[in-house]
Amino acid sequence: MVGTTTAAVVESGFAELGLDSRLVEALAGLGYEEPTPIQREAIPPLLAGRDIIGRAATGTGKTAAFALPLLHRLATATARTQPTALVLVPTRELAMQVAESVAKYGKPLGARVLAVYGGQPMDTQVRALYRGIDVIVATPGRALDHLRRGTVKFDGIAVVVLDEADEMLDMGFAEDIEALLAATPAARQTMLFSATMPPRIKAIAGKHLTDAVEIHVAREAAPAGEAPRVRQTAYLVQRQHKLAALGRVLDAEAPTAALVFCKTRSEVDELTEALGARGYRPEALHGGMTQDQRDRVMKLFRAGRADLLVATDVAARGLDVEHLTHVVNYQLPLGTEAYVHRIGRVGRAGREGVAITVAEPREQGALRAIERATGQKITLARVPTAADLSARRLERTGAAVREVLAAGELDQFRALVESLNGEFSATDVALAAMKLAHTARGGDTDDGPDIPAAVPEVSQRVERARGQNVRSPGPRLARIFIDAGREAGIAPRDLVGAIANESGLPGRDIRGIEITDRFSIVEVPEEAADHVIESLNGSRLRGRRVTVRRDRHH
Repeated sequence: MVGTTTAAVVESGFAELGLDSRLVEALAGLGYEEPTPIQREAIPPLLAGRDIIGRAATGTGKTAAFALPLLHRLATATARTQPTALVLVPTRELAMQVAESVAKYGKPLGARVLAVYGGQPMDTQVRALYRGIDVIVATPGRALDHLRRGTVKFDGIAVVVLDEADEMLDMGFAEDIEALLAATPAARQTMLFSATMPPRIKAIAGKHLTDAVEIHVAREAAPAGEAPRVRQTAYLVQRQHKLAALGRVLDAEAPTAALVFCKTRSEVDELTEALGARGYRPEALHGGMTQDQRDRVMKLFRAGRADLLVATDVAARGLDVEHLTHVVNYQLPLGTEAYVHRIGRVGRAGREGVAITVAEPREQGALRAIERATGQKITLARVPTAADLSARRLERTGAAVREVLAAGELDQFRALVESLNGEFSATDVALAAMKLAHTARGGDTDDGPDIPAAVPEVSQRVERARGQNVRSPGPRLARIFIDAGREAGIAPRDLVGAIANESGLPGRDIRGIEITDRFSIVEVPEEAADHVIESLNGSRLRGRRVTVRRDRHH
């Protein structure tokens, strides 16, 4: 609805679904104009108090589909002395993302939202719960911990949401979910959302939902001829090398205009200053700036007087810059939906775009989760070397010279060239002129030492694309699932030590360690995977007997 006034949006968009007017105004202020298909189908029956089973993939807008109705219920509540809604999610990252969204939508209602997950001090969460909370967004394990300790009661819960239910079951939360549902009132409203509907999900729905409305919404396909063409690449480097790696990648890519995403305001300010010191023209954009400051920054960026816009997700919401060529994730976002929203800012209307992620090795699991959720490949590549950058700068100098030759109007230099040709060969004159042009374009920059690789060499296919000789591809890796994580006190050294001691596999062959609240994933060479599983299965980690198997998500 481009060009529609706010009033028209309010009347024809979310308001017609029956939502509280304060929620509608908040959505308009956030730039949400029209409901997505799942929001349009789910919100009316939820407002009517019906249970719902929603089959919806990430990126379809399901968070708002369940958040808005529960906030609407909150708006009509006469007393708010106990938590009204419990949202269960599989991971801490999703808990933080959903809690942020619910708080944002519910700001005009004064909604008190708390993310509850493992890895955060219990006393911090307890203090927040005692102060009073309306909506709890939690991982099942930590929610159950609070319930058993008596630091929270679910007697007043009117709404329970099971978000990404299939993921929660795959992660072994079935018993926790059953215990939590049993602790909430039988008369509650229950919303279940899942990307898939295996028999286990249907069994939970049959047991805990009443006369549920079933909705199945697939992610909308782009119109013919308008599908985004986004090249997605990730560079894995150790944390101390991230800034240098970002500089190398930006030098190699030479974006016309790039949007660089950070998580926090302070990180935006620090990175903007660091990039400015490296010779770029960056501008910062975050929620701590006044509207006048933000307008000034956007004017500079749209006019091409700044080539990098360093921003937080909230500040960049609704941003649409036609000449944007690159989106850079300097920090991975909290959840797949945020990643999809970020990269969707390039490659629009059939244009080509580039999405770059600078990640730490421990974030390989998050990258794979994004690939699974989006069905799109993220290519792992190595950070450009000093030799790579030198070659790219020569290419750009050559391209610039070709443009000058094509444009003509060179007669004023003819006499000078002819006089030089009397002293030197034409080739030497051309080489000297090329050197001057290359130096003027920064071609003699000292890029310093190369950044050490943090992961095995990238694939043979990628190396060929770089025009390099390949001796041998990296080893095939298998992902191993271990049903113990942070809540059991598991650290990377515990996993490496146990695998090395039980199976004899050298520690250097254990890669890609990912530890969540309830489980861990490690990568080992494919040929050693079965032996590692057999050796480790039934052994003890931190005093706990563990079950080990191949990761079913890979």
